[in-house]
Amino acid sequence: MRDVSCHGSRGAVAAPPPIVPERGGLDPGIGMTATNTRSTFVTVVAWIFIVLSGFATFVGALQNIMVATMFSKPEFEAAMRAPPPGAPPLAAFMLGHLRLFILAVLLVSALTLASSIGLLLRRNWARLVFIGLMLLGMLWSIGSVLLQVAMFSSMREQFHAVKGGPDMTAFVAAIVAFSAVFAIGFAGLYGWIAKRLSSREIAAEFGGDP
Repeated sequence: MRDVSCHGSRGAVAAPPPIVPERGGLDPGIGMTATNTRSTFVTVVAWIFIVLSGFATFVGALQNIMVATMFSKPEFEAAMRAPPPGAPPLAAFMLGHLRLFILAVLLVSALTLASSIGLLLRRNWARLVFIGLMLLGMLWSIGSVLLQVAMFSSMREQFHAVKGGPDMTAFVAAIVAFSAVFAIGFAGLYGWIAKRLSSREIAAEFGGDP
């Protein structure tokens, strides 16, 4: 019987290469899905306040430069410290401390801008500072209505003191009511943002405790 065995490598079938598993032991046909923990709420709030506070910081810087250059003369200083007679006490106080008031607005705007950028970058300190700013905004919204009531009440009394002066009661009431509606709306918005940022799921996104 003839020997039909094959010698050497001629006609031999090459063995398939070994299958090397992917890194991590995953099947290459199965894709890895990464969990995105960044909420849309935080991103949208951060960008909105970056734009608003950035513009406010720019305007506040220009106002401080203007006050420092134009109101540095002695006659302007004397005029701000001596308001016209009959001016409401609150208006006289704000006019006498105009530089401090404008500087405070600039500092709050800059702090809001910095915390908004930190909020976008998911820094926990920025979340805590932003919550504090929202609470401050609530107090400012409510306090602004009280300030307007005091100022308009003083103006109404001045008009009543003038013989034949117009009756400003309805006008003042309409302005105060309109301002109160907006103040309550903004106070509610600030409170809602602060509450959402204080929630457990948002705090976990920042790696902090609520």
